[in-house]
Amino acid sequence: EVNIAEAGEFRASVVGLPDAAVKESLDRVITAIKNSHYAFPLVDVRLLVNLAPADLRKEGPVYDLPIAVGALYAAGILRRDAASPDPAKLLFAGELALDGRVRPISGVINLAMLAAKTGMHGVVVPAECASEATAVPGIHVYPATTLMQVVGHLSGLAPIAPMPPHDAEGAISEAKAEVDFADIRGQEGAKRAMLIAAAGGHNILMIGPAGTGKTMLAKALPGILPPLSREEALEVTRIWSSIGKVPKGTPLLTVRPHRSPHHTASPASVIGGGVNPRPGEVSLAHHGVLFLDEMAEFPRAVLETLRQPMEDHCVTITRANGAMKFPARFMLVAALNPTSAGGDIPHDELGKKDMGRYLSRISGPLIDRIDMHVEVPKVPFKQLSGAPTGRTSCDLRAQVITTRKRQTERNGGTLKPNAALTGAELDKWALMNAEAREILRQAMQELGLSARAYDRIRRVARTIADMEGADGLTASHVAEAVQYRLLDRNKGGMAGG
Repeated sequence: EVNIAEAGEFRASVVGLPDAAVKESLDRVITAIKNSHYAFPLVDVRLLVNLAPADLRKEGPVYDLPIAVGALYAAGILRRDAASPDPAKLLFAGELALDGRVRPISGVINLAMLAAKTGMHGVVVPAECASEATAVPGIHVYPATTLMQVVGHLSGLAPIAPMPPHDAEGAISEAKAEVDFADIRGQEGAKRAMLIAAAGGHNILMIGPAGTGKTMLAKALPGILPPLSREEALEVTRIWSSIGKVPKGTPLLTVRPHRSPHHTASPASVIGGGVNPRPGEVSLAHHGVLFLDEMAEFPRAVLETLRQPMEDHCVTITRANGAMKFPARFMLVAALNPTSAGGDIPHDELGKKDMGRYLSRISGPLIDRIDMHVEVPKVPFKQLSGAPTGRTSCDLRAQVITTRKRQTERNGGTLKPNAALTGAELDKWALMNAEAREILRQAMQELGLSARAYDRIRRVARTIADMEGADGLTASHVAEAVQYRLLDRNKGGMAGG
């Protein structure tokens, strides 16, 4: 809301809990209007800008353009008539340079989604980032480069041509993986485990010495996950757009994200937070993969904060002035060396104790929340020097899609990967024959597994059965699932704690 009233001297102010950037906007706006050659009154008037609602803090330069448009209408430089667009049906956003240029801002796709939700006709946003908004259906996107261009559009003298809508489905179908599984030499056992993890949405931990391909396996995983749906792509893009991470000229992020924070990252950077809460790595990995390389080197405070979003698939950041909720539905992929010195998994008692001391940096409850623990051993020279073998990511993705479709049909048309099945649902859909039940009983007794680990094994076994098209769980399904509890089978004094 902008009001201009007579006063003894020129005064300008912004009210409505503006931050420093918003307070400074008046200087930018007034200068941009004057440098765009409009006769704006600068003597004996009071310019008052009210940002409603008054109890919500306003941040950033996004308000420059709408304040300028409101001021031009209040000064009578712009007038509404039948031939011009209705400004009340448009959402404006953008930072103004002193010469009237419209500079890019963060969160354009969120503005377009807000416009669609509130029944607006369209958005007028900076041309440099306007392509983001074209991914939102049903909204006209008007790219603006200068304030004069916006005035020409609103006056009806020089309408801005709307940008064509983005073909989201076509872009998603053409998206390619960063790493193809066929390019990874050897590690057929680890590839099998990654396929099962992708098919059921299971968290996975890879253990092995450096240089065995753990990082490549993690990078290849998004390429065998099902393609993003349009709704998922919009969710991912709006999170990245909110902090300005969408690449310039990219309307929509079409590849499942892969985030790999360094082990020196702080809890706030991984989970989210700050004085003005921002999404962290777990939210940037939404609908994708969060890869923790050298997991045992991460501070325990960081690792423990992962437990809640792994269960609830969201993060709530609470501050004195309110709370913000960020989505965080990700697959956790972790990798670590067996000991601080590296090398293969030890099998002697002294080596196991060393492994136990090193892995004790990771809490038992967190390990229990990871469905699969697999060994990634050194690759023999013959496999390294030979031609790449194994299935391509395209073939593996097709199998994952088929398996996920089976899970969707079992859940009445709603996608719920096996990793999210509750104990009651497992009792209903993970029925075991007598031989399979006996194998699981022996594993529970000999390995001392927790109740949570018991359900993890059943979930993984259910996924293996789904990949084979089997209705019930057989001994082979359960036995393979037990094999993916490596830390339970190689106890170093830490698992199941």
